[in-house]
Amino acid sequence: MVRVSAHSQVSPAPPAELPATLGALRATGHHYRTVKQELRDNLLARMRSGAERFPGIVGYQDTVLPEVERALLAGHDMVLLGERGQGKTRLIRALGGLLDEWTPVIPGSVLNEHPMHPLTPASRARVAEAGDDLSIGWLHRSMRYGEKLATPDTSVGDLIGDVDPVRLAQGRTLGDPETIHFGLVPRTNRGVFAVNELPDLAERIQVALLNVLEERDIQVRGYQLRLPLDLLLVASANPEDYTNRGRIITPLKDRFGAEIRTHYPLDLELELELIRQEADLVAGVPEHVLEVLARFARGVRESPSVDPRSGVSARFAIAAAETVAAAALRRSGLLAAGSTADPAGAGSGRAPEEAVARVGDAVSVTSTLRGKVEFESGEEGREIEVLAHLLRTATAETFRARLSGLDLSGFTALVAEGGAVETGELVSAAELLRQVGTVPGLAKVLDRLGLGDAPSPAEAAAGVEFVLEGLHLTRRLGKDVTDSGRTVYGGRG
Repeated sequence: MVRVSAHSQVSPAPPAELPATLGALRATGHHYRTVKQELRDNLLARMRSGAERFPGIVGYQDTVLPEVERALLAGHDMVLLGERGQGKTRLIRALGGLLDEWTPVIPGSVLNEHPMHPLTPASRARVAEAGDDLSIGWLHRSMRYGEKLATPDTSVGDLIGDVDPVRLAQGRTLGDPETIHFGLVPRTNRGVFAVNELPDLAERIQVALLNVLEERDIQVRGYQLRLPLDLLLVASANPEDYTNRGRIITPLKDRFGAEIRTHYPLDLELELELIRQEADLVAGVPEHVLEVLARFARGVRESPSVDPRSGVSARFAIAAAETVAAAALRRSGLLAAGSTADPAGAGSGRAPEEAVARVGDAVSVTSTLRGKVEFESGEEGREIEVLAHLLRTATAETFRARLSGLDLSGFTALVAEGGAVETGELVSAAELLRQVGTVPGLAKVLDRLGLGDAPSPAEAAAGVEFVLEGLHLTRRLGKDVTDSGRTVYGGRG
């Protein structure tokens, strides 16, 4: 399976002012550089100018990225080791952004040959014949990145190439490069090539990469073609596969100049920043709800009930935020349908319910996302129970972190002497706020939660529900769930 980033599907048109012939290219002072020289020069230029070097990479500024930069400056091929969902592929794809935006190529060259450095006999003959009049093309950096997800059925032909029997039948000799149908690695010549999940490659296929990494040439069906490939080879692997199962052959491990360990976000703020950057939210999700989900993901990752070798992907927290936003949007849609069906509601001119997530919406995450977590064998049948406990713990921690020191007696007074407040997935913000009325201390709560001086009714309802749940989890309010799925907060019995 070949993957390319979305922006590299179609190459943009080169600017008209770029040279069109080899002579015009020489006149500009252009000189040939290898890919590793190009990456080194451009990385240093960004360092000196203060420009962003790896856009979109969160949480690696002080740990992983310095190691990556040292590998690039040294001209080393590298392997990234880390559990699933640590951003290895995104980091690898970001390397292509350090290439020159446009690079000259010989038109029609499968190997993206540089007009000042032709590789194949046919291209050398074209350059010798045309000289400075040789027409040149331009390749955008988005087209200089290749990627292969390693699978057991990957063949040498996929990666390196194979003999084309049709061309042999046309009279070409086996030693002629024109008889070869080149694979993904040679076709990414003068670019960055990534092999994801390298240990999944069969050992005999890994052997085929040895020459590419060390001698920079390729072998096809026992015939060695002296085509000095110019590329940066990067691989990703799970450390469990890499170190314990021994799936990467020792000679190949030795060929990588740098081995870099990735990791999950080291602190809560980085986890939150990653969710904010990556989650595609279809409704409003207040900061305190995002914090609950970030703490929840970290709690799942650290839980003894979860298999630490498989890891808990950063996509877990991202998917949780998207699920909670979807629950809010669903509530908004169903309440709008209900008000339309109700003649009194339809005639009242009431505005549709604003879609804002509440902490109660996170309950659905425990069932929809349990498949993203690998549990220890002794937890079979208790997966949802374990996740629900961790979610309650995350909510209580967020409650204490956000609202500690505030006087919340106004909320406990709501249920004094048998009173109760009912909420739930399909309880509107207006209905929840009507039950609560004017609560002393609510303004300070909303301010602490970052909901501002003039929150909307849906935002205020989200704040109220969070306080009620927090008071329950700290044993200051009782809580019951009705047969219809609604939640009733009351005094402690």
